[in-house]
Amino acid sequence: MKSIGSKGRTALGVLAGAMFVGALALVVEAQAQQPAAEGPAAFPGIRWSEDQLKQAVAPARAGRVLTPKSWPNGAKVAVCVSFDIDNESPALARGNTNRDLSAMSDTEYGATEGLPRILRILDQRGIPASFYIPAVSNILAPGMLQAIQKSGRHEIALHGWIHESVASLNDAAEEERLLKQAIDYFTKLTGKKPVGSRTGGWAISPYTLDIEKRLGMVYDSSMMAMDQPYEIVAHGKNTGLIELPVTWVQDDAPYFGRTGALPSPELIFNVYRDEFDMAYEEGGMLMLTMHPHVSGRRSRAVHLAKLLDYMKAKPGVWFATAEQIANYVQKEAARSN
Repeated sequence: MKSIGSKGRTALGVLAGAMFVGALALVVEAQAQQPAAEGPAAFPGIRWSEDQLKQAVAPARAGRVLTPKSWPNGAKVAVCVSFDIDNESPALARGNTNRDLSAMSDTEYGATEGLPRILRILDQRGIPASFYIPAVSNILAPGMLQAIQKSGRHEIALHGWIHESVASLNDAAEEERLLKQAIDYFTKLTGKKPVGSRTGGWAISPYTLDIEKRLGMVYDSSMMAMDQPYEIVAHGKNTGLIELPVTWVQDDAPYFGRTGALPSPELIFNVYRDEFDMAYEEGGMLMLTMHPHVSGRRSRAVHLAKLLDYMKAKPGVWFATAEQIANYVQKEAARSN
C-alpha cells in the first residue's frame, strides 16, 4: 500500500491539531459555565502546612524503580500489550439500561467483532497479551474467556466486578466484596487465581492497596507515577505490591472515544511507536492499553497489526504478559537485595 508523503502527514497533523483545539475549547467553555467557588475558599491547599501537603499524597507514592539491569534472554525492552474488555460494564455500573440501546451495542462490539479480530492478530504473530476483564463483561459474553485462553499465551486479570470506580464508591467493605467476588468468579472458571488488578477507570481509593494486598495480588496496574515498574509506597512503607504503570498517552480511549475520534488511526499509532522507540532506547517497559470495542474496529486494527510488526522486527524485544513482567522484576529485585 502506498504510504502518505510528508505533506500528507503534515496535513493530517494539522487537521488533528485543529480538532483537538476545537474539542478543548468546548471543554473549557463547558467548565466556564459551571458554578465554582471563588477566592481563597476555592484553593484550601494554599494554607496547608508542609506536613499536611505530604500527608495528602502519602497513601500512594512511587517507591523504588524495579526495572531490572537486563530483561530475559538479553532483551532490550519489555512490551506488554494489554486490553481492557469494558464492553457494557461501565454503563451498567451506572444503571444505564434501556436508555440508549445504540450506545450499548457500540460497546458490545468488543465481544462480537473486536476481540476475535484482536486475538487473530495476536495469534498470527505469537504475541501474548494481558486481558483485564470486569466479571460482568464475561457474564454477558461468556465465550470471550474460552477464546482468550485457547492459545495458552494470554493472562486473565482483574478489572473490577462491573468496572466500578472505587474512588467514587468510597466504601472499603463494598470495594473488597466486589473484588473478591471477581477473583472467585475467574478462579472458578479458569482454575487459576488472577494475580493482577487494574481498577475501573484506573481509580484508586484510600482502601485499594490494602485490599489488593490482602486478597493476594502480586501487582497493580492502575497508577501512572513512572514509565517503569516500581514499588508502591503507602505512608512511607513499601506495600509489597508491584506497580506496572499505565498512562492515558498509551491508551486508545481518549483518542478514539465517540466524542473524540481523530481522522486517522495512523496518527495515534505513531504515538505508540514513538513511545516504544524511547522505551527501547532506555531499556525500559512499554505498557499499551487498548479496548476491543475501540481498537478492535477495522481501521484501527490495521494499524495495531502494523505496530506489532514494527516492534517485533526489532531485535531484543520481550513480549510478555503483565504477570510475567511482575514475576520477573520481583525475582530480580529480591536478588539485588
